[in-house]
Amino acid sequence: MAGLVLLLVSFVVAVSFGAVPVPASTVAGIIANKIVPGMFEPVWTTGREAIVWEIRIPRAILAACVGAGLAAVGAALQAVTRNPLADPHLLGISSGGACGAIMALLHTGLFLGLLTVPLMAFAGALLATVMVLAVTRLTGATSADKLVLAGVAVSFILMSFANMLIFMGDPRATHTVIFWMLGGLGLAQWNHLVFPAGVLALTLPYLLAKAGDLNAMTIGDETAATLGIPVARFRLTIFVVCSLITGVMVAFSGIIGFVGLMVPHIVRRITGGSYLRVLPASVLVGALILIWADLAARSLLSPEDIPVGIVTGFLGGLFFLGLLRTRNTGN
Repeated sequence: MAGLVLLLVSFVVAVSFGAVPVPASTVAGIIANKIVPGMFEPVWTTGREAIVWEIRIPRAILAACVGAGLAAVGAALQAVTRNPLADPHLLGISSGGACGAIMALLHTGLFLGLLTVPLMAFAGALLATVMVLAVTRLTGATSADKLVLAGVAVSFILMSFANMLIFMGDPRATHTVIFWMLGGLGLAQWNHLVFPAGVLALTLPYLLAKAGDLNAMTIGDETAATLGIPVARFRLTIFVVCSLITGVMVAFSGIIGFVGLMVPHIVRRITGGSYLRVLPASVLVGALILIWADLAARSLLSPEDIPVGIVTGFLGGLFFLGLLRTRNTGN
């Protein structure tokens, strides 16, 4: 309950602060009037109402969705690979999603309307997953830790392909795509939110229902198999689910690093190692971290808008330096 209250407070703060400050009472009044028209007599300008309702609220919701999704993906991948450094970037899933999104933005066009970018991003993320699994099968390196090594190789290949797509694209559009690749939430719109929110509504219940199986996977494939878990099929299913989440999030936020890698570590220090607690806590903390990171990105050089991926990369680097120091001190 305390976490949900903190999330609500963070949401209000994120909507209130910016180049044009808006009091929290005004934010509450605008939201109330949108839900129940005429509940309050407007004492704010139409300009402020547009800033709050059309720009900041969709952006804060998108930040919460992307943070929650990437954190859940990171936690799930770390369980099925038994590697604490696994995340959608390290396994090449984000790079595949980026390739698909760039292909849609620069080359194929929006032939399916708003669905084009998320579907292409999902297809790219799924292709990356297939490539990782194919590499591990062809090389005979089927252990969980070798999956990560295969993912790193696939990630480099796909990012090279993504850069080639940018190089071959319309020079007038490449600046926008490069900014998007740095990770940003500035293009959030109400009609876009249905995709990340819908994907989370479909996938998070599945991951939460499989928390017990994820606990078993962290112990080892043999132990999981003795408990009746079809290890290979379950790992593949988790990879596909994670590809879907990552692809859609990348489509609307660009590449935002370190959230999936950092949040599960923070959560385990608070809740312990059981995925019955790690998964829901990761969803909450991921949403919180990205909301505040985006607020920092909007505020540090206001009115300039820093890509939020720069902020998360900086925070993630500092976090792991601190983690390395703590472990060395413990030894």
